[in-house]
Amino acid sequence: MFCFQCQETAKNQGCTVKGMCGKPEETADLQDLLIYVCKGISVYGEKLKEMGTVDKQAAHFICKAFFSTITNVAWDDDILIDRIKEGLKVRDEVKEKVGTALSGALPDCATWYSGDKEEILAKAMSEEVRITASQNEDVRSLRELLTIGCKGIAAYADHAAILGYEKDDIYGFLMEALASTTRDLSVDEMIAMVMKAGDTAVKRPAATLPTWQKAFPRTR
Repeated sequence: MFCFQCQETAKNQGCTVKGMCGKPEETADLQDLLIYVCKGISVYGEKLKEMGTVDKQAAHFICKAFFSTITNVAWDDDILIDRIKEGLKVRDEVKEKVGTALSGALPDCATWYSGDKEEILAKAMSEEVRITASQNEDVRSLRELLTIGCKGIAAYADHAAILGYEKDDIYGFLMEALASTTRDLSVDEMIAMVMKAGDTAVKRPAATLPTWQKAFPRTR
């Protein structure tokens, strides 16, 4: 087991026996796969954004999926498997909209598919979906920092959408950020993406802010 889904991880390094929160290994693996599928959606979603369209249906799914990986939100393996299946359908729908505009070699998260429960469970246990898939500590640390930042943005965006507030630039950034984790970027490029995540987070829709913060906005 290796779970680094939240801030509660053992010694802030990762849970390797059982989650500090009590999460079992199988559930952590399925959550990793759900994030992996969201990265695949984002590969196509980023390209669609470059073509002038932000796919809100795909963005809504990513926000809900990421929110479900936050501590104690969703531990039902069958629900996670259903979300993975739904995510694969969303990915293929976005892929169809992109058409032939995206060429070249694609990462596995953008091409892998299965509707079979046992195959999904097997994929969830594979090393390629884990953060530890990268041997370079700087790379995997920056990718995970960006992923965790996206979880925070997604949580706010999901709540804001429920209240009727949405921003295409936030949805677009989530896809840009997740897609970036599938590419070999320089450390400087990855740091820039992490900084952009922080900037995007503070631009979250005002509807998500506490009442006192709306009344007394931060000034520079």
